[in-house]
Amino acid sequence: MYLKPKTLDEAISLLASPGGQILAGGTDFYPALGERLPRGRVVDITALREIRGITTEREYVRIGGLTTWSEVIRAPLPSSFDALKAAAREIGSVQIQNRGTVAGNLCNASPAADGVPPLLALDAEVELASAAGVRLLPLAKLLTGNRKTLRRADEILSAVLVPRRLEHAASAFLKLGARRYLVISISMVAAVLQADDAGGVAEVHVAVGSCSATAQRLRDLEKDLVSLPAKPGLGANVKAEHLKSLSPIDDVRATADYRRDASLTLVQRALEACVRGR
Repeated sequence: MYLKPKTLDEAISLLASPGGQILAGGTDFYPALGERLPRGRVVDITALREIRGITTEREYVRIGGLTTWSEVIRAPLPSSFDALKAAAREIGSVQIQNRGTVAGNLCNASPAADGVPPLLALDAEVELASAAGVRLLPLAKLLTGNRKTLRRADEILSAVLVPRRLEHAASAFLKLGARRYLVISISMVAAVLQADDAGGVAEVHVAVGSCSATAQRLRDLEKDLVSLPAKPGLGANVKAEHLKSLSPIDDVRATADYRRDASLTLVQRALEACVRGR
């Protein structure tokens, strides 16, 4: 059964009973089916304008769950979102960017989801709406494994909330693949860096994707970089042990050792890009 609600409340009520599947952009939904037909009720939420678009609130930048990646690219956002915009340009083709949604990228929970590292580096939270109410969850907690999240079947990821605390920080996103375009990443890195008035690193966030079941922040590295001069050469402080929390795998795209080595280089380059761009 195919259903197309016009409001968020209507969509939530349709998902309150078991068996409903959410259809948003469809860029992951249909490929996952292969040659099979959908089972149960397909709840097409593409008409829910109330959860589309980007607005600036007092404490957060609010990105509606149905916002497409093309809309992210075009939005007038502060410098801390440069990494997210760069990632958006790497999500498939322009056609995919026109249809694929921010919520879909997160809920699909691929280890190689391009939108995840920059949002992790921005300390993003997600808003999950259901008949029971609305709950907020840090993005880092939402993602629990390969294609696994804490989103319940009756919930819609209605928004991503990015705190404005670091909105004027410098940011960068780098991706390594087997070719330049239309590629699943071997490794990818997002960095957000805020300097203090004296030119030192006040706060820095670094996230790595495609090298674990979920993208990860490099917390030990972030701590070690604080107070260092935010100037060229900062990347040289990144050591292999800072990436020890990663668990890359061998697959058709790269070996685990290559992924780890490449990630070290990408982290160093992302930090250099931040200090050059601030």
